[in-house]
Amino acid sequence: LPYCAMPGGQQPQKHYGITSAISLAPPREIDHLYTKKLCDAMKPFGVFEDEEELNHRLAVLGKLNNLVKEWIAEISELKNLPPSAISCVGGKIFTFGSYRLGVHTKGADIDALCVAPRHVERTDFFQSFFEKLKQHEEIKDLRAVEDAFVPVIKFKFDGIEIDLLFARLALQSIPDNLDLRGDSILKNLDIRCIRSLNGCRVTDEILYLVPNKENFRLTLRAIKLWAKRRGIYSNILGFLGGVSWAMLVARTCQLYPNAVAATLVHKFFLVFSKWSWPNPVLLKQPEDSNLNLPVWDPRVNPSDRYHLMPIITPAYPQQNSTYNVSTSTRTIMTEEFKHGLSVTDEILQGKAEWPKLFEPPSFFQKYKHYIVLTASASTEENHLEWIGLVESKIRVLVGNLERNEFITLAHVNSQSFPGFKETTENDFVSMWFIGIIFKKVENAESVNIDLTFDIQSFTDTVYRQANNINMLKDGMKIEATHVKKKQLHQYLPPELVQRKKRVRISLQLWFSCSDLFLCGFYVSYVFYFLFFQSIAELNRSSNSESSKFFYSEHYLNFSLCSAEPPGKAKPASPPPASTSTTTVLSEDVTPSATSSPKEEPNGLINGAPAKRPHSPTQEEAAKRHKDVKELLPQPVEFSRDDSFKGLCNYFMFLAAGLE
Repeated sequence: LPYCAMPGGQQPQKHYGITSAISLAPPREIDHLYTKKLCDAMKPFGVFEDEEELNHRLAVLGKLNNLVKEWIAEISELKNLPPSAISCVGGKIFTFGSYRLGVHTKGADIDALCVAPRHVERTDFFQSFFEKLKQHEEIKDLRAVEDAFVPVIKFKFDGIEIDLLFARLALQSIPDNLDLRGDSILKNLDIRCIRSLNGCRVTDEILYLVPNKENFRLTLRAIKLWAKRRGIYSNILGFLGGVSWAMLVARTCQLYPNAVAATLVHKFFLVFSKWSWPNPVLLKQPEDSNLNLPVWDPRVNPSDRYHLMPIITPAYPQQNSTYNVSTSTRTIMTEEFKHGLSVTDEILQGKAEWPKLFEPPSFFQKYKHYIVLTASASTEENHLEWIGLVESKIRVLVGNLERNEFITLAHVNSQSFPGFKETTENDFVSMWFIGIIFKKVENAESVNIDLTFDIQSFTDTVYRQANNINMLKDGMKIEATHVKKKQLHQYLPPELVQRKKRVRISLQLWFSCSDLFLCGFYVSYVFYFLFFQSIAELNRSSNSESSKFFYSEHYLNFSLCSAEPPGKAKPASPPPASTSTTTVLSEDVTPSATSSPKEEPNGLINGAPAKRPHSPTQEEAAKRHKDVKELLPQPVEFSRDDSFKGLCNYFMFLAAGLE
C-alpha cells in the first residue's frame, strides 16, 4: 500500500484504501470520553460477550476442529492413502463473519468453513461427516442444506449455533498455518468451493485493510446495533447484511485512520449520508488474477450498471454484496444515514446522549397504508421451511410494488410477527408488514389502485420456487391483505400500534415592563409551572408598581393542541379469514382538501401579520379578570385527560393571580 506524507517532516503514514485519508487528526481527550460513553450505551443491548462465553466458544471450535481432523483421517484410510500421508493430511476449521471480525454478540451463531485436501469429496462431507456429527451427543438440531447456493450443514454444538461450509482445496494436505488470502488457492476449484471460501477471504481482507482493528471493531458494533434497532439490517429483504456494514465501516476507518470509535460513528453518517450512489464503495483497487472468474465490473457486465448501492468485496473474485438493494430500501437507508448524522451531531455537541441513536423508529405510525403478508403451514417443521422461502422472496413483492405507477415507496419491516391461528386452518402463522406510500394524483378526487397483478405475480413466484425444490406441502399458504393504519390493532399487540398520547401546549406570551416587551416563546407545561411560580414570587417581593408584570387576554394567548391519537385499542382479535391466496387491493388516494383561513404560526393570518395589541389600562384589566376563562380563547376543549385538565386549570388561576 502507498504511503501518505505527514506535515512537519514526521514519519509518513500508511495509506489505506483507494484514496488518501480525509483527516489524519489524532483523537482528543473528549473523543475518548465520548467513546467510553458509547460503550456504556451499548452494554444494555448485549453486544459484548463476557469471558466465560468467549472461552466456551473457543472450546467448542477446538472440539469441532478435532472432529474434522479425525474424519479426514478416517476418509483418507478408507481411500487407501499410505499411513505416512494419513498422519499429516491435516484439515482445519476457519471462521468468518462477525465472529472472525470480533464483533459477535451474546448468543450469536458462528460461521465456519471446513477445509479439506483434494481427495476428500463434497459428497463425503454431506454423508460421512454428517453421520459423524449425528452420533456426537453434544450436537443437536442437525440439518443439511446441500442444494443451497452455498451448501451448508447447520447444527448446535453444546448450545452454540454453527453454520458449517465445505471447501476442498487442490492440495495434498492442509497445514495449520494455511493462509486463505492468496488467490492461488482458487486454482482448479469448482464454483461451490470458491463461494464457500469467499466468506473467509473477504473477512480476512477487511481486517487487513483497516488501520486500527480495535477502533474498527468497536465502531462496527455500534453501527450494527444501530442498523438492527432501526430495522435496516437484512440482506435478504433488500437492506444491508453484516459484511456490507463491515465494509462501510472499514471505508470510514480508511478515511479517518487515527480517529477513535465515537468520532468514526459520526464520520460514518457524515460520509454515507452524502455518498453519491450508485458510485461503488471500494476498499482497494480490484485486481485480476487471470483465473477467468466472474467479477463485478460495470464496464464489462451490463447488468452491473443497474446496481443501486454497490459495495464491492475486496477479495478476488470481487462481487457486489448489496445485489438485493431496491429503490425503496436505498431511499429508506439514505434517510436513516441522515437521521443518524443529525443525532450524532447533537451528541457531540452535548445536546443528547448515545442511547438516542439506538431508539427504534415508529414504523406502525409512519404510514397510512400497509400490506400484511401472511405465511402459514400445518406443522412446525413445514412452517420453518416455508417462512424461510417466503422471506427470501419478499423483495420480489417490493419490486413489483415499486414498479406500480401509483406507488412511491414500499417499506418492508425487517421483523416478522406471529399471526393468529384463527385466520386459517393452520396452526403456525407468521406475518410481515409493508408500509406503502401512494403518489398524490393531481386534479383527481379519487383513484382506484388495483394491486391484484403485483401480488399474484409474487405468490406465483413463491409457489413455483417451492415446487421446483420439492418443498411445497399440504397446508402451506401465503396471503396478502391491504389494511389502513387504524386497522393494525387487529393484527398486532396494542403496544406496537398505539401511539403514545402526546399533548402539545403552545404559549404565546407578551408582557410589559416599563416600556420593554418580551416576546412569545414555546416551552413544555413543566416549564410553564416553574415560570409562573418565579413571576409570582417576583410580584410578591416587589413594591414598585412599574416593575410588575401585567397579564391580560391581550397579552396571553394560551391554546391547547393535541395530535389526534388512534382510538382506544380494542382487544386483539384476528382479522377475517381470507378465502384466497391473493386480495384485490382497491385504495382511494385523495389529495388533501383546501383548509379554511386560520391563524398561522408567528402571528400570521392568511399570510398577513397580526396586529399587535395595545397596553391595557388598569380598569380594563380589572374588568377582564371577572372570569378566569376569559384568559383562554374560546372555545377550548379539555377532553384528553382529567389530570391534565386540572393542570391547565391550575395554570389559569396562577395567571389570574399574577395580575
